[in-house]
Amino acid sequence: MTELVGLDDVRAARELLADVVRITPLEPSRPLSAALGGPAWLKCENVQRAGSYKVRGAYVRISRLSAAERERGVVAASAGNHAQGVALAAGLVGTHATVFMPVNAPLPKVAATKGYGAQVELAGNTVDESLVAAQTYAERTGAVLIHPFDHPDVIAGQGTVALEILEQCPEVRTIITGVGGGGLISGMAVAAKALRPDVRIIGVQAAGAAAFPPSLVAGEPVRLPVFATIADGIAVGRPGEITFNHVRKLVDEIVTVSEEDISRALLMLLERGKQVVEPAGAVGVAALLAGVVEVETPVVAVLSGGNIDPLLMLRVIEHGLAAAGRYLRVTVRCSDRPGQLASLLGQIAEHRANVVDVEHQRANPHLGLGEVEVALSVETRGVEHSDTLISALRASGYQVVFAAEA
Repeated sequence: MTELVGLDDVRAARELLADVVRITPLEPSRPLSAALGGPAWLKCENVQRAGSYKVRGAYVRISRLSAAERERGVVAASAGNHAQGVALAAGLVGTHATVFMPVNAPLPKVAATKGYGAQVELAGNTVDESLVAAQTYAERTGAVLIHPFDHPDVIAGQGTVALEILEQCPEVRTIITGVGGGGLISGMAVAAKALRPDVRIIGVQAAGAAAFPPSLVAGEPVRLPVFATIADGIAVGRPGEITFNHVRKLVDEIVTVSEEDISRALLMLLERGKQVVEPAGAVGVAALLAGVVEVETPVVAVLSGGNIDPLLMLRVIEHGLAAAGRYLRVTVRCSDRPGQLASLLGQIAEHRANVVDVEHQRANPHLGLGEVEVALSVETRGVEHSDTLISALRASGYQVVFAAEA
């Protein structure tokens, strides 16, 4: 079994990072506190340099390279956050970075990585495939591979997040964070369990990319045959060898959340917490809001990153509103006669719902003669309001053939 990183390693990493990273704030969350019945805090790594905790591990790893290794340059693979962390760290250390990113990587993350001075190569559809390309590049050129999670220096650097949490919230009982390859939770578990063995460490994965649960059952890292999630920062198909051993030994529980859970969490963080967070950074909050795990308060949820594509944010906000019952899409069939659409819209207005868009369809072959189909997107005040509106439309004789929180 691979030797685990120790507390001394994390403390040494913190010394290296003293003038490099910022001590990110720990903010109280009233919505979470109310939902959990006890104090809840947000560790805001979304406002860290380069927009995520990743710069911690990347800098520790790169700063320890020899002069000869720095001369050869470094190479990495990432969906975006590790890419930016490596690019920033390489610039600070004085070496050149090449970063392989999936072909569908968000454009803002690609641009930011280039902005920090790295050369970006697009390869593969997933981080796993990009990592293969990065390994091939390292073998061909001699560049040093900076693994996104599976290296002791990277794990030690990420563990400094837990040192800050324990100082900022000494009474913490639970720490919850997102998990992709496992670097962050491994490092945090090392520090927390060494200093406070009573603190529970909980990891959260997106249900569509949850490689740790089957791996823990199997007793070894297992590769998912397929995986997909809006949380691209934790879309990893197989745990690392080193991180798997840390998680198996030190982490108390791994749970999963749905895409709807993630969307609701992002919406809450934006609306109530005034926090811009990417999907991967919100999964800890998603687990708490969805009630998929029981926690002892005070609890700290790590917002691991804030690098979200604005276009994705638009889609996620709409999805989050729908998941929260505040954005309703309905398709209504009614008679095709003058004034019918006005009457339908008037009834919606009477129930104080706001119509966002309307599509009037006569050509559907499934419609009867003299029928028309009206597709509506409507803003409501929540699930109860949506249900009341649908019931009222049906009571007035409208055939609501489709009603869903899409």
